[in-house]
Amino acid sequence: MTDCPQTRLTQQMQFIVEIDRLKGILRQTLLTDCSRRENSAEHSWHIALMAVLLMEYAPEPIDVLRVIKMLLVHDLVEIDAGDTFCYDVQHNQSKVERELQAADRLFGLLPADQAQELRSLWDEFEAQQTPEAQFAASLDRLQPMLNNYHTQGGTWKQHHITRDRVLLRAAPIATGVPHLWEFVQALINDSTAKGFLKKPET
Repeated sequence: MTDCPQTRLTQQMQFIVEIDRLKGILRQTLLTDCSRRENSAEHSWHIALMAVLLMEYAPEPIDVLRVIKMLLVHDLVEIDAGDTFCYDVQHNQSKVERELQAADRLFGLLPADQAQELRSLWDEFEAQQTPEAQFAASLDRLQPMLNNYHTQGGTWKQHHITRDRVLLRAAPIATGVPHLWEFVQALINDSTAKGFLKKPET
């Protein structure tokens, strides 16, 4: 560790202050009381706690602390890149480039060892190759579905999202947390039956 103590602490405090901006990044997802849109910091907290509660459904033993860390850092890039709505085809075309630039800047604020650790966790989440990343990514997709269901369609209705698009978006859950896939399918079926989701146009 080559950082002198004062410089190290200064860098850490700078990063801590900078990530406060995540509280101001609004997502499309509504709170379940329909009072407002959630922000990205709230989303990260929500799915981190979901990981604690739902780890028993992971298909193999996982390092839940690693999953929690991953979930707490996975959306920090939205401070610079903004939240890209998952069903927005146009803005998703530039998402990877925008988020990579944001990751370089934000994690670069930290002392080298911590920058490497958090950037590695972010990269792992994005790649979705490890059991931990697949589990984390599954929760990231499940949480908005729960909120949309409990707001009678929420974002789905607002943007006229069809059942097939939600199934496609949810598909990684079948691999990441297969024990929850039956629950997800039932939620989508019920959402369609209740008119929260549109059926695909024929």
